[in-house]
Amino acid sequence: MKVFEASEIKNISLLGGSGTGKTTLIESMLFESGIIKRRGTVEQQNTVSDYFPVEKEYGYSVFATVTNIEFLNRKLNIIDCPGSDDFVGGAITALNVTDASVLMVNAANGVEVGTQNHFRHTERLNKPIIFLINKLDHDNADFDKTLEQLKESFGNKVVPVQFPISVGAGFNAVVDVLKMKMYRWKPEGGVPEIVDIPQDQQAKAEELRSALLEAAAENDEALMEKFFEEGELSEAETNEGLRKGLVGRDVFPVFCVCAQRDMGVRRLMEFLGDIIPGASEFPQKASDGAEVKADASKPTSLFIFKTSVEPHIGEVNYFRVMQGTVKAGDDLQNMDRGSKERITQLYTVAGSLRTPIDELRAGDIGATVKLKDTRTGNTLNAKDCELRFGPIVYPEPKYRRAIRPQTESEQEKLAALLTRMHEEDPTWLVEQSKELKQTIVSGQGEFHLRTLKWRLENNDKLMIQFDEPKIPYRETITKAARADYRHKKQSGGAGQFGEVHLIVEPYEEGAPVKDTYKFGNQEYKISVRDTQEIPLEWGGKLVLINSIVGGAIDARFIPAILKGIMDRIEQGPLTGSYARDVRVIIYDGKMHPVDSNEISFRLAGRNAFAEAFRNAGPKILEPIYDVDVFVPSDKMGDVMSDMQGRRGMIMGMHSEKGFEHLTAQVPLKELSSYSTTLSSLTGGRASFSMKFNSYQLVPQDVQDKLLKEYQEQQKEEE
Repeated sequence: MKVFEASEIKNISLLGGSGTGKTTLIESMLFESGIIKRRGTVEQQNTVSDYFPVEKEYGYSVFATVTNIEFLNRKLNIIDCPGSDDFVGGAITALNVTDASVLMVNAANGVEVGTQNHFRHTERLNKPIIFLINKLDHDNADFDKTLEQLKESFGNKVVPVQFPISVGAGFNAVVDVLKMKMYRWKPEGGVPEIVDIPQDQQAKAEELRSALLEAAAENDEALMEKFFEEGELSEAETNEGLRKGLVGRDVFPVFCVCAQRDMGVRRLMEFLGDIIPGASEFPQKASDGAEVKADASKPTSLFIFKTSVEPHIGEVNYFRVMQGTVKAGDDLQNMDRGSKERITQLYTVAGSLRTPIDELRAGDIGATVKLKDTRTGNTLNAKDCELRFGPIVYPEPKYRRAIRPQTESEQEKLAALLTRMHEEDPTWLVEQSKELKQTIVSGQGEFHLRTLKWRLENNDKLMIQFDEPKIPYRETITKAARADYRHKKQSGGAGQFGEVHLIVEPYEEGAPVKDTYKFGNQEYKISVRDTQEIPLEWGGKLVLINSIVGGAIDARFIPAILKGIMDRIEQGPLTGSYARDVRVIIYDGKMHPVDSNEISFRLAGRNAFAEAFRNAGPKILEPIYDVDVFVPSDKMGDVMSDMQGRRGMIMGMHSEKGFEHLTAQVPLKELSSYSTTLSSLTGGRASFSMKFNSYQLVPQDVQDKLLKEYQEQQKEEE
């Protein structure tokens, strides 16, 4: 098998919403390149791309699939990404290791929320885009309307390279305005007949060609000058202008295909090989921000971007060669884990098909097996290479469930499987919550977690149960209060004695400590001797002020008092939740020359704090999330109404590229099944993201309900 140089390698993400035909396109590409002799279909569950059991069961892509295609002396490394927003992790991974993108659009549906979402990801990562309009043979296909929507959504950078003669069942020809030829196919597709453009299409072709040439010329001053002088560019000049425009995201070419009937696929592959720059022209960013060029002569560095556990093989690690050359038998250093790895086998990959190869050079993508201590996101380097790459940043989770095995004895097995599955899909997040006493698994939506459940139960034979996750409430205080507590114990010999007097009040950043506090008819003078600010791991702060005068409590007992306070701050009096944002002033106390010790003051501090907290107007705080919703205009009213019913506060709304963008702040409690509801309200045409904002006081009626529930729970546990 040929070993390709970086200039010959084109790394491409294949993106698009569900139902746009990406998996079918990959089948036709593999068929056209001769890698497979017969094209499979999603319906028959025999495609090269969707080969995992769960993908066959549900009929949709779950994982990003790496394919390599050799065509016209170019190597196209294409990563087929899942279309559903629930599996967005695959697209994010692919975009981080590829250099350009093909974004597919269903000609019957036009621009959908999936199109918008994927475009935003390419925009954030500054990746070139080619739009590919598929399913032109569909009865409801409308090329002109789809093209208009693309321009409305993404601007005048959208420039057609092709247009169909007709759409619907009779689709069999496109005009290519770059080649100025018509491509026509027989019913079985495949190799087209290339003929002159029909007379009745000539004017349209000339108009679109002029627009294409102008878009290409705008990216090069010399080309622009020639175009305005002569009104024409050669094909090579046009290609060069398009290449520059693609790299700068100044041109978004539009192509036409019918992937299912293998029409237009060969011409698309030719364009990808000719126009998209090679890996040598796309430096990668190392973790320290340095640009790393795909240079095969430099020391070897691999970035592991994907791990999967595959039938009959086990763990497979996929990587991009960032620089240098990797060969079977190479010994490399794992820069993240400090271990050594031997690359015993190298493969080029086309979905489920793996072909052994002796070496891969800078810019290429391949796979290896049987690595001992390497994880997704790790960098493997040759000696004397200090480069590191990653980590890849994924979207925040949107759907949470508590998970447990139906048999308690299998808890350890579940934990191991969840760790492995996070390796395969980093957007599956797992948290063993000491606070909630639950294992929380989070993902991008209900389908995402349903897929996890299916795999555990069908692949690993572990029956599991999803429960509603508890909410990590917090408790705080709303006013100042005072308490004192004496711990005294005598049981022969040395006893225990400690007395602590303290004041608690709400803590706000920058708020000063008062000189005098008044409770009832008595005033308490405060003289700050020492201040400790303790950031709490669950958020907020505990501030401890030592205001002891006259040696009432020896300074050596202050750490013990702090330990006692921390004992209680982990279990607030209202719902047992963590407390936060409290200032504690220790102003007096007593000790005994013989009987005082650390345990005495720890217990005295704990009980004094608990009493003062209960008297300080304790309130429950709930986590509030920023929610961004992208929704079609005709569904905006339904979505807003539902949002308000979730105690959501609408923060703003505006139109954005054909969709309405709604921003709101919503309690986490109300977002439990929001992804499912939003999909139901909009027919799957909306998407959303959510990110933690802050903790805020719950309304009184909600607090009353939570208190009642907690009291009932306590009674059941007694």
